[in-house]
Amino acid sequence: MTFVSSANAETEKKITFELSELSILSGRKGHNFTVELAVTMPQRARGLMYRKYMPPRNGMLFLFEEKQMVTMWMENTYISLDIIFIDQKGTIVHIAKSAAPMSRDYIHSTVPVISVLELNGGATDRLKIQAGDRIIHPFFNQ
Repeated sequence: MTFVSSANAETEKKITFELSELSILSGRKGHNFTVELAVTMPQRARGLMYRKYMPPRNGMLFLFEEKQMVTMWMENTYISLDIIFIDQKGTIVHIAKSAAPMSRDYIHSTVPVISVLELNGGATDRLKIQAGDRIIHPFFNQ
């Protein structure tokens, strides 16, 4: 099980993220996003903490080395997020919608996953994205 934890305010150092493009295929529609890649432990621990805004077509893609149960939370995250759990083929297997900002409640993948995509809260409802839809990105075995 992987737990994406909070970073201590005392150790807040500059953590940078590489940008990448991905598409979500939902029915006959494709939705394009620019995402920051959270690949290292410090990047995954920081995630979208301390951000007060994220553009509507942006997000963060958490990448793991192997399939596993993943637990997320919203501590020090000021914006509501849709948390999308993804299998190794890029298929969405679960969505936690509109996670409450600053919450310490755990948000679990329901099955082992290899990736998590965070979008602004409400994006999946607005764009009609659901479990079974596909993420198109070089990380996934398509």
